[in-house]
Amino acid sequence: MTNLKASCDAVLSQVSGGDAAGRVPGVVAMVTDRDGDIYSGAAGERRLGGAPMTEDTVFAIFSTTKAIAGTCALQCVEEGLLDLDAPAKDYVPAIGKLQVIEGFEADGTPKLRPPKSDITTRQLMLHTAGFGYDFFDETYRRLAEERGQPSVVAANRACLETPLLFDPGERWTYGTNIDWLGQVLEGIRGKRLGEVMASRVFAPLGMTDIAFTRSDDMKARSAVIHARAGDGGLTPMDDFALPDDPEIHMGGHGLYASVPEYMKFIRMWLNDGAGPHGRVLKPETVDWATRGALVPPQKVTMLRGVIPSLSNDAEFFPGLAKDWSYTFMVNTEEAPTGRPAGAIGWAGLANSYYWIDRKNGVGGYWATQILPFADAVSFTGYMAFETAVYRAITAAAAA
Repeated sequence: MTNLKASCDAVLSQVSGGDAAGRVPGVVAMVTDRDGDIYSGAAGERRLGGAPMTEDTVFAIFSTTKAIAGTCALQCVEEGLLDLDAPAKDYVPAIGKLQVIEGFEADGTPKLRPPKSDITTRQLMLHTAGFGYDFFDETYRRLAEERGQPSVVAANRACLETPLLFDPGERWTYGTNIDWLGQVLEGIRGKRLGEVMASRVFAPLGMTDIAFTRSDDMKARSAVIHARAGDGGLTPMDDFALPDDPEIHMGGHGLYASVPEYMKFIRMWLNDGAGPHGRVLKPETVDWATRGALVPPQKVTMLRGVIPSLSNDAEFFPGLAKDWSYTFMVNTEEAPTGRPAGAIGWAGLANSYYWIDRKNGVGGYWATQILPFADAVSFTGYMAFETAVYRAITAAAAA
């Protein structure tokens, strides 16, 4: 794929140049096949006006953490330690105490009732358990503003103990499900989630530049999250970061990592669960875990942003059907970028995006640090990046 580097470099150059309204502060983007990285690029700055972006820059990867927590859960299933259809409260009793919210009383008190059934771990992995996020749901936003419900960024137990938006299994809604999955894993393993990930995923994959708590070296290489204003301007959020010593290791969003480390994780999925230092998952697990598993009428829907500083309305490939697996979005039709039906992927709140295409043996990651989510410049750049990769694949096949 001789034109891969030139075409991807052009995308990175375009999105990192020009005035603030038309650029990102900085970006790292990488592509891998089953054997190793086939493209790596960095452009712009870690902080506007500051040090240049480099390929070893550390990012808050937010929800691209989820697939790693999901992998640890799949290992528990393989070992017979986790029954996906048993009540999740069997592993983490606190989840059994949560109730369903059915609106608010006149004085603002939440109307609560017991759920009709217990939450299962399968529902947590598929985002059908009933949990949401305050930046995607009006009820949670109101609980935050009027009742002091902490943001998930606080990474404490209180931020997890929210009411359910509906009865478990009723529909797909994106939320704190994988944070609760992390608590299930801690209950099973008897260790903090970071320790579980380190021994069972990071070690066999040779991943070292990734953690819930950054080392001093990782802090020195970290990119700053920027806020995009309504006029398109960018402001460094120097005082905003995920906590480095969190009360809870948040399986849904808490990791810091450099992009080369995440590429090792993507390669494991491309290689049917195998890593350079040991197997992470069985091939048959990878096969079923990457298939869409929602039961109609459950379906992946648009993420409607209700806190403008944190997220715009967001949807991958509008008009195309999407499913959910363990724990990825699955596009069930070929995407405009060239991503084939059956490929998997997801994103992180500060505008990082990845995809894994097991059919073609290729995957990529696009990392920026901007709020709100679904930033027009970063997301458009990511789509152009992914499209450039598939054009190069097509050209190579035709040569």
